[in-house]
Formats: sequence, C-alpha cells, structure tokens
Amino acid sequence: MKDDSKNPKGINRRKFLPILGSGLLLPLLPATASTPNVSASEEQEYQTLLKPDGTAVRVKVSSLKKSNVVKKNISNAELRNWLDKDKKD
Repeated sequence: MKDDSKNPKGINRRKFLPILGSGLLLPLLPATASTPNVSASEEQEYQTLLKPDGTAVRVKVSSLKKSNVVKKNISNAELRNWLDKDKKD
C-alpha cells in the first residue's frame, strides 16, 4: 500500500483517532492520591460516640481517657432517668 499523502508532516485520520481516543480515556485512569500534610494536632485519634438524642459526636480518645466514671453497672432504666433529668425541669 502506497502512502500518497500530500502533506507528509500532517496528521492523517489513522493517526489522529487513536490519539483522540487515548486522550478521552485518560480521565478514567486512577491518579495517585497525594497525602496531605497532617499536623501534630490533627494526628490525634477520634472515636465516634452517640449522644442521648441519637446524633453522632466525634471525641478525642485522649479526652475519653481523662474522663471519670460516675456510676458503674447501672440498669437501662436508671440510665434513662439520669439522661432525662435535665428535661424534667
């Protein structure tokens, strides 16, 4: 097969379509994720806890270690009364 192109330096259709197709596929390839610089204050671990109304709260593990236990081994009824004591006023 002869190559009878009038412009030898130009891009013909057979060369252009694969370049266009590969260019359209590039966004689909996974990019390497860059890790953000984390400062010392953000490196602390967090634990997710539930508030009495059912919403989630993130609490630092260090603050949980500093906390004290008010009363151990209480029943569910006693816990509900203790949680609702502010609502009765």
